[in-house]
Amino acid sequence: MNASLPKRAALGFIAGALGVLVFHQGIIGILYLAGVLPNAPWSFHATAPLQVPQVFSLAFWGGLWGIVLVFFLEMLHSARRLWVGFLFGGIFPPLVGMLIVAPLKGTSVDWTDWHRLTLSFLINGVWGLGTLLVYRGEQRLAS
Repeated sequence: MNASLPKRAALGFIAGALGVLVFHQGIIGILYLAGVLPNAPWSFHATAPLQVPQVFSLAFWGGLWGIVLVFFLEMLHSARRLWVGFLFGGIFPPLVGMLIVAPLKGTSVDWTDWHRLTLSFLINGVWGLGTLLVYRGEQRLAS
């Protein structure tokens, strides 16, 4: 790709944030309406410690993960393979959440809760897929 490093990072951040707002929260909405999840999407409940609405916090972190996703896919020359975006999203953000974020927050992960693990994989995989679709659209607009 010919785009500069800062441009790719900016496009990755925007794609990741939009991936959260549209795809991640969209699949949560579908699962909520189907009675699979107890919490509604696009929550404005304040998050600690900065009291930022949850949906904006998720979009920010999705943007950071979007940068990682874009560089990962370009490193593998896989930016055109949607399934790679789905697998990246389904595996890496949940693993970091379970192995790093949960212990930092003083919570534990029940590795035998397959229902929760599967939902985490699905929701974040849809985010990865959506982020990659947005990024590909941005690339077309930028060229």
